[in-house]
Amino acid sequence: MGFDKNFEPVLRFMVVSDVHYKDEHTVERDRMQQAIRTAYALSEKESYNKLDALYVVGDFANSGTRAQMLAFKDTLDSNLKPGTDYTLSLASHEFGSEGEEAALQKFAEIFGAEPDSHKVINGYHFISVTCTNGCHFDEKKQEWVAQELKKAAKDDPKRPIFFFQHPHIMGTVYGSANWGEDELTAILMNYPQIIDFSGHSHAPINDPRSIHQRHFTCLGTGTLSYFELDEFDKIYGTIPPNDDNAAQMLIVEADAEGRVRIYPYDLITDNFFPFTWKIDSAWDVDSYLYTDARYRTEKAPWFEDDSVVEIKDVKADSFTVEFPQAKVEEEYVDDYNVYLKDMNGVTVRNATIWSEYYFYNMPEKLSVSFDGLESGEYRVEIYANSFWKTRCKKPLVSGTVKI
Repeated sequence: MGFDKNFEPVLRFMVVSDVHYKDEHTVERDRMQQAIRTAYALSEKESYNKLDALYVVGDFANSGTRAQMLAFKDTLDSNLKPGTDYTLSLASHEFGSEGEEAALQKFAEIFGAEPDSHKVINGYHFISVTCTNGCHFDEKKQEWVAQELKKAAKDDPKRPIFFFQHPHIMGTVYGSANWGEDELTAILMNYPQIIDFSGHSHAPINDPRSIHQRHFTCLGTGTLSYFELDEFDKIYGTIPPNDDNAAQMLIVEADAEGRVRIYPYDLITDNFFPFTWKIDSAWDVDSYLYTDARYRTEKAPWFEDDSVVEIKDVKADSFTVEFPQAKVEEEYVDDYNVYLKDMNGVTVRNATIWSEYYFYNMPEKLSVSFDGLESGEYRVEIYANSFWKTRCKKPLVSGTVKI
């Protein structure tokens, strides 16, 4: 996959969030530099060879110290080329070290910019708003947003408006259940042409639920630091194993007719994820492709006929289960229920794990260990689940395990 060769952009920009620069040099600095350099390398191969803008949607600093802000400014100065505009917003992490007022003062001194901005780039309106009181938007912020959106829509009510804020809009993209806010919802929903970008959750951008359309379009922007997911039934909580193997960005293109293409990119492996999100009429809610109607599907995962459960490391009160990934049409499997049952069919354990779809190179096999078991005979049943709450009709079943 790559840029759509049949699409002729007049605008290209990149979006990242949750970079989390620390006082000392950590991998996040390398990833941010890589993100910028990669966006240029990809852009410069195209007939439209420009990178017009960079948007950073909050939490670029881990605690907002002067050292962190200066380091981030140095990354921008060292890597951005003439012709690329940049905009940063602030959120709870920037306010962490000395509070909101001090953070805004340091930001103004170091970056020479306002925390809220409304720009027009190549005929498209870009509105970015910084949080207040952590990750909230008070009445003053809401008034500013309403005023700026009104100005933008007056230019052309059918042209997309690109809107940026740190927390997700509650009830939209994956991650917004735990990391969303609703103070701007009543304002934004008056403008279906909005394409909104948000972070905060660290949820992976290659999750198909990381784009959402109802009243307007929303996209999650991922992280360059560590993954967190928005489900609470997994054996390891919301932060998965190898969570720090995370560096994702969005590259966005728009053409002269107001059509938009969004390309999720994995910086760990230097690959586009194998799909492109397409928005041809942002203003027309009836044209939306990425709505909650996606949950009304019979499409379900399946295990291939030659799939086998392997039992390993059998001990007096424990053993490990290893199994291959299931398949699902056009997407990834979301997660698995691994049921340990006794010979009467009674469930003794339910170990639910992710498929690790958030890694571009998903593992071919997954494993789960059960311990603290009583002596007896057991059987394992494994069900694969899609993102849309459908599960495989036929589970993968092990042979009898005796301990």
